Amino acid sequence: MTTGRFFKEVELPEQKPYDNGVLFPAVLAPNTNDEEANLCAFEHAIRAEKSWLESNLQRRGVILFRGFHVTSPCDFNRVVEAFGYPELVYAGGRATRTKVVGQLPDFPTKLFFFCEEELESEGEMPVVLSHIVYEQMKEKQPEFVAKVEEHGLKFIIVTGDDDQSSSIGGRGWKSTYMTDDKKVANERFNLINLTPLIN
Repeated sequence: MTTGRFFKEVELPEQKPYDNGVLFPAVLAPNTNDEEANLCAFEHAIRAEKSWLESNLQRRGVILFRGFHVTSPCDFNRVVEAFGYPELVYAGGRATRTKVVGQLPDFPTKLFFFCEEELESEGEMPVVLSHIVYEQMKEKQPEFVAKVEEHGLKFIIVTGDDDQSSSIGGRGWKSTYMTDDKKVANERFNLINLTPLIN
């Protein structure tokens, strides 16, 4: 278990062991009483222990924060901004999400998720360590992995012009790529999907 000045590591039943029993993801809670776990204290703790948090993130892949008073998209945006990372627009995703940050013309190196309203059942956000998935695929399906490494993958998304709340995809290309111009939408689709999946 690792602890920082403001954070302590806790365990959840959903965590999975990997790499000699290290639990994934890392789960951090306030290392203080409830009153001191308010939003301002959380922001201060992030700034004060950013290098320690980044070291944990590098080693563990994902950090789940629990027990902090983050209750709205505005609160979440303050937490994200406390890290001081460059911002990237959310374009190309199929799920309906609220945009809370700005834009940079590059790929993200960090992703932040926030759930304002917890569902009573299902609705979890699955996260995996892609390098472990890759190694397992390489072990179990070496021919397939070799073909993907040589040829890459092609994505095809079929979507209408407008959002359809009754559809499983839900979003049309205009809101997905935040443009009314099909040429711009195609450029954004190609830019997003040219990211190598296997390094």
